[in-house]
Amino acid sequence: MEVDVLFAGVAVCDLAAAAPFYERLLGRPPDVVVHEGEVMWQVAAAGWLYVVTDPARAGRALVSLAVGDLDAAVAGASARGVDPSATETVAGAGRKASYTDPDGNRVALIEVEEPAH
Repeated sequence: MEVDVLFAGVAVCDLAAAAPFYERLLGRPPDVVVHEGEVMWQVAAAGWLYVVTDPARAGRALVSLAVGDLDAAVAGASARGVDPSATETVAGAGRKASYTDPDGNRVALIEVEEPAH
């Protein structure tokens, strides 16, 4: 199977309360407002993160976004008022900064370590 585009969804109880967190984390307003209960950010050429009102599923998402410079991404988010809830180094894999939205969903920014040759 070949996939053309990835849409990763994050369910929240109240979009009006959650959207500002994602705007600060990602550094911009959503790229698409689907309707009053759903917004979307294009986070890669063929990758979208959507946040949708769905109280029954809220708080259970795990999303990881790979970035080229984790320190710069964390500094940018911190400057916008969002600090990671945890940071860690994964031996042989890279580094990760985890963020938790108002509903308890976890979004990680990861920097993948270059393989040793």
